[in-house]
Amino acid sequence: MFSMQNKNAVVFGVANKRSIAWAIAQSLSGAGARLAITYQNERLKAEAADLIASLPGAEGFQCDLASDSEIEGLFRQLKERYGRLDALAHCVAYAPAEAMHGDFLNTSREAFRVSHDVSVYTLIAITRAAAPLMSEGGSIVTLSYFGAEKVVPGYNVMGVAKASLEATVRYLANSVGPSKIRVNAISAGPIKTLAARGVGDFTQMLKNHAEHAPLKRNVDVKEVGETALFLCSDAGSGITGETIYVDCGYNIMGF
Repeated sequence: MFSMQNKNAVVFGVANKRSIAWAIAQSLSGAGARLAITYQNERLKAEAADLIASLPGAEGFQCDLASDSEIEGLFRQLKERYGRLDALAHCVAYAPAEAMHGDFLNTSREAFRVSHDVSVYTLIAITRAAAPLMSEGGSIVTLSYFGAEKVVPGYNVMGVAKASLEATVRYLANSVGPSKIRVNAISAGPIKTLAARGVGDFTQMLKNHAEHAPLKRNVDVKEVGETALFLCSDAGSGITGETIYVDCGYNIMGF
């Protein structure tokens, strides 16, 4: 398998044991990475702490990505604790609940702003903060979805934010490429996570995906974790600026 021995990684967005971020953290840890895992605030610290404690050598850090000062403080701590970073997983996205239902035409200015700030700008902010610590090069991975490319009813403004995220991946890849830092997105099929509960008709989405994907099933969260591990390891050293689909082939189908 892919090795992360003697490498340091930070994972943003671990909410609970069903989250994609947690699957990525498990894969990286299993490959030997020394992990830093962030949680947003004190309210989320308790559940995160139990998960973090289950991974050998992993440590938890608080950071609200909506705050530039907290991002600065976090990376100062990471530099003091680890010296350098080799990999980063950005598993953060949010849109107000009311913007995920009804007609996209009715998206408010505030919902549009918030969804892009949290789901897209945070990747820019933490890449900028992480780059100086990736002194020997590194890999940054974020999470997208097919709704960035095609209209998915119920996904609404988040689909537009994911399209922006994928464009951001390409621009960041060009910016940090000379420093031997790679930036990629994984476009995962629908997975039952806490965040997925906010998507309209999510149950129908799962059913439709399994029926139409060439593999005739939904993707397992562990498959996304292993793909992130591949991209973070030396095996993915020639890949940057890409959106890698891990969706059992659903995206290749016309109908």
